[in-house]
Amino acid sequence: MNTHTMQIHVTGRHVTVTEAIKEYARRKLEAIGIDFPRVIDAHVILDVEKYRHRCEIILACANHIHIEANEESDNMYASIDLCVDKLARQMRKYKTKIQRHHRHRKQDVVHLEEHVLTADGLDVHEDAQPKVIHKETFAVKPMFPDEAVLQLELSPRQFLVFLNPQTERVNVLYRRKTGNFGLIEAAMPR
Repeated sequence: MNTHTMQIHVTGRHVTVTEAIKEYARRKLEAIGIDFPRVIDAHVILDVEKYRHRCEIILACANHIHIEANEESDNMYASIDLCVDKLARQMRKYKTKIQRHHRHRKQDVVHLEEHVLTADGLDVHEDAQPKVIHKETFAVKPMFPDEAVLQLELSPRQFLVFLNPQTERVNVLYRRKTGNFGLIEAAMPR
């Protein structure tokens, strides 16, 4: 029996969320937690715009995996049902793929920092340098490229940084405009 309790947060955008709808969303997500106990945190965002009732759910799972789903209908309860069903399908797909490709891997996590540079606001006549306008830290989890592809498919992000245990190098997997993925492998200069 799983003693871990998933944290569930229900919030509303452009709508006051009633206790009844919060409880409905919690019950639906707790049912997912039974089948997929590695879910740590769930954030449900409900939004109403005219006759469109939207539900967005973001699940934070063990090993830095995030799974997101969005659904829309003319009824909030139906939107929650559709969104939870979509999440369950994604999680089954992920679980099946991981079980099929389960391999021994290192558990070391390396943290890399991202710096975004911009040249905006530079005067044409000045010899100014670009500046850092945004900084993020990424946990670099060891995973094989096929696992990284699956993780990126489940994420809205455009890229994923990971440590490839086969090469022991940092890799960046990114989405291409064609719908395929590109892989960048860091190499030390000679």
